[in-house]
Amino acid sequence: MKLLSVFLFLSLSFYGYSQRQDKIKKGGWISELQLSESDILPFNIKVKKDNLISILNAEEEIILNAAIFKNDSFYVKFPYFNSELIFHKDSKKKLNGYWVNYNKGLDYKIPFTSLKKRSLRFSISKKIKETANINGTWQVEFEPNTTSAYPAVGIFNQQNNKVSGTFLTETGDYRFLEGNVTNDSLFLSCFDGSHAFLFKAALQNDTLKGSFCSGTHWESKWNGVKNDTVTLKSPEDLTYIIDENEIQFELNDLNNSVYSFPNAQTKDKVVIIQIMGTWCPNCLDETHYYKELYDKYHVQGLEIISICYEAGNTFEDYVNNVNRLKTKLALDFTFLIGGKANKNLASEHFKMLNEVISFPTSIFIGRDGEVKRVHTGFNGPGTGSYYDEYTEKTEALIQTLLSH
Repeated sequence: MKLLSVFLFLSLSFYGYSQRQDKIKKGGWISELQLSESDILPFNIKVKKDNLISILNAEEEIILNAAIFKNDSFYVKFPYFNSELIFHKDSKKKLNGYWVNYNKGLDYKIPFTSLKKRSLRFSISKKIKETANINGTWQVEFEPNTTSAYPAVGIFNQQNNKVSGTFLTETGDYRFLEGNVTNDSLFLSCFDGSHAFLFKAALQNDTLKGSFCSGTHWESKWNGVKNDTVTLKSPEDLTYIIDENEIQFELNDLNNSVYSFPNAQTKDKVVIIQIMGTWCPNCLDETHYYKELYDKYHVQGLEIISICYEAGNTFEDYVNNVNRLKTKLALDFTFLIGGKANKNLASEHFKMLNEVISFPTSIFIGRDGEVKRVHTGFNGPGTGSYYDEYTEKTEALIQTLLSH
């Protein structure tokens, strides 16, 4: 009888331990991606009931798919992108594993750790009593003094030592950045499952001199000076029509059947042709907005055709990527497969344009079949007033086109 009691005690203890192992402690965690020996990208996560995990970037909350526990590890897929976090519990307050971005191959793994604690996003000394003022608009150049240099606008909102904001470029923005500032340095990061962005800069007199890492595959320098009046070239001037003939193309739909444009379904309709990829966060931001437009104006004659240039190796890979996005956002507009994620390929398909220089690129066509606007890139909700101005202008255009 005594042996039986011991056996039952051990069995129940093991069962309880097993149950605890498949649960992550609720609340806030500080997480890190180890990009290199010297570059660590921090980000915040929040664990809710039933192991539901959210990633927090400034105002953005990305709710991940439910964590799956198997073989002593957790597998957490991102809702829109072909990537996941794989980790195990070292203790109640420590997670250890990898972020795997399958779009860049099975070997693209970045070490991931997370601690259950409250702290600033970036670890800065509590002894620092004063911080630099970087609040406002900055004129920025990436890869300065090189033939690859390109302009940007830095928009920073500072509250004490906390900073949020983004960088606008001529082909899109760097989405929701969050971080901290000291008396002489700026630190910002964003992690959304597709991109892992880390910005660091030293403030020297009135100039920010920094570095930018995107995952483990890209690094560049950048400089910035405050300039409240800085502007970029208009996104409507970068890509333009060089052949005034009607827009025409033939591409395969998700069932691998040929779809021809124009056609009877689009005749006398207002059409947005979106050249995009499901791997692209700027494209995702644009697609969220286009869903709003479609739901509001489809009954009045708006059609949207999204042509997807995808990561993967097969047509089936491309379709799976698109279906994941369609299902998650409940999208009803038309999706076509352009092929591999390649701007040269997109330019081949749209020879009536000077070139496709960015994903996304959108072509706005009136009821008369004529191109009314070509818009390169997308500045999303992380850009604040820039995004508001664009959406107001675009909705006004759609209303005008529908009324003619």
